Amino acid sequence: MKRIPCMEAAVAVMESEGVDTVFGIPGAAILPLYAAMRTSSIRHITVRHEEGGTHAADGWARVTGNVGVSIGTSGPAGTNMITGLYTAMADSVPIVCLTGQAARNKLHQESFQAVDIVEIAKPVTKWAVQLKEPAQAPWVFREAFRVARSGRPGPVLIDLPIDVQRGTCLYDPELDEPFPVDVPEPTAGSVRAAVDLLAGARRPIILAGGGVVIADAAAELRALAEHMRIPVQVTLMGKGAFPEDHPLFAGMAGIQTQTRWGNAAFLESDLVLAVGARFGDRHTGDLETYRRGRRFVHVDIEPTQIGRVFEPELGVVGHARPVLAAMTEEARRRTGRREPGDWTRRVGELRGTLPRRDDFDDVPIKPPRVFREINDFFPRDTTFVTAIGLYQIWSGQFQKTFLPRRYLVCGQAGPLGWEVPAAIGVKCAHPERQVVAVVGDYSFQFLMEEIAVAAQYRIPFVIVMVNNEYLGLIRQAEIPYDMNYAVDLHYGEGGIDHVKLMEAFGCPARKVELPGDIRGALEWATAESERQRLPVLVEVMVEREANAAMGPSLDAIKEFEPVPEPALAIDWSD
Repeated sequence: MKRIPCMEAAVAVMESEGVDTVFGIPGAAILPLYAAMRTSSIRHITVRHEEGGTHAADGWARVTGNVGVSIGTSGPAGTNMITGLYTAMADSVPIVCLTGQAARNKLHQESFQAVDIVEIAKPVTKWAVQLKEPAQAPWVFREAFRVARSGRPGPVLIDLPIDVQRGTCLYDPELDEPFPVDVPEPTAGSVRAAVDLLAGARRPIILAGGGVVIADAAAELRALAEHMRIPVQVTLMGKGAFPEDHPLFAGMAGIQTQTRWGNAAFLESDLVLAVGARFGDRHTGDLETYRRGRRFVHVDIEPTQIGRVFEPELGVVGHARPVLAAMTEEARRRTGRREPGDWTRRVGELRGTLPRRDDFDDVPIKPPRVFREINDFFPRDTTFVTAIGLYQIWSGQFQKTFLPRRYLVCGQAGPLGWEVPAAIGVKCAHPERQVVAVVGDYSFQFLMEEIAVAAQYRIPFVIVMVNNEYLGLIRQAEIPYDMNYAVDLHYGEGGIDHVKLMEAFGCPARKVELPGDIRGALEWATAESERQRLPVLVEVMVEREANAAMGPSLDAIKEFEPVPEPALAIDWSD
């Protein structure tokens, strides 16, 4: 066995785990790791903020299904990563964050940039650990990747004291390989019971959550739905798990990111098979309304997730792919493929009679028109990245998706600024893909420095900004309080000139103020992005006080269409 620098062993582990790109910022306390990467096959992207690095690793992980890696030095580099770790934890994304640290004998002396990042990170990671001995390096790194991938995926942090990084260890990469990751199978009894409940229901639906996408179980989901002729809904995190142009697609239920006909269909259902869904509060709203009149089967890889929000009639523990495959096999064993019935026809009727308008020609532009143009222009295999705010809600309500891992959204944590670094990560993972970041004006300003990263490394993608010059979601939430406080972003001649800002980074941009000009701007941006190998911005100025359709306490707010929302209940008075 050869003795080598322990950081060379760590880098060899990362290479063998399938890491080809990492995102980070070098600093004094992490330089031994960087020295080891110099001769590796791993590409390093130097970001402008450690939070941006974690979001880029997050985007890379979401589209590859592999473990993303972000690197920072000691002190504030690690604390800057906490938001990214929380985001990955909330959305079940496997990433590993590596932080430099002061020498072990200085940790108790308040040394420069020495902070107990392990204790800080524990609440937002699956595992946070400090490397104590050089000999542990390859095995701690191996375990980090196994933990990140196993069960409900999530983030891991490894803290690397500088003196440990300088050490050596015995390691032979030819004798080492990734640790196996369990794929939990369901019990036969639970599968039979779930199929019994589905077969006995008159109006069942399948609710596909983000777990279906994470498990790469879209084909198994479709096979079960088509065999039993069960309509399929998706959660926000599950968008792309089932094609939205499929006859069995039943929309989205919820209080924010939902379709009107999806809410109506959900409220008429009598059984819900939820696969890889958390029953998040933005989806369920008032639980009494959500649960009334229907039974639930909850499938999840994480046993403690079942019963966390409410108790289902049946819980099935297992990886989404083998569970859905086993249910399909059981259903096929019992009966042949079903023909469309009254329930599937009813869902189709709701879809045809309860759409939202998106064909507005108004000036200022109404936001639904922006998403109509996005749907019409970009091909179905485009990868979209979006974050949090009214534009996320409009995106969830209007944007159509057809393939898994093509619609990426920071759903639970909702950090502003996520989209641009995440889009960088996506494009690094799949340079051949068309990538579009749908952003709000305020969110864009959070981490707009990462545009410099895309410009430096020639990472092309299109940015569509929906600009209402407000903290739009907060402004809308303030309406029941009869106030409009501290949310206006407009100043001077119109606030930040985002076109000039992009040009300062060396990137093209165009502002659109007429609905008929949106498509031409998207065509221009797509062509320029590929020609110049740069991010290109299309800034669409929309109606300043535009509101998104949400829960019933917002019924008094001006809507885009006069038909009342079949909404799941939420009380905004709190």
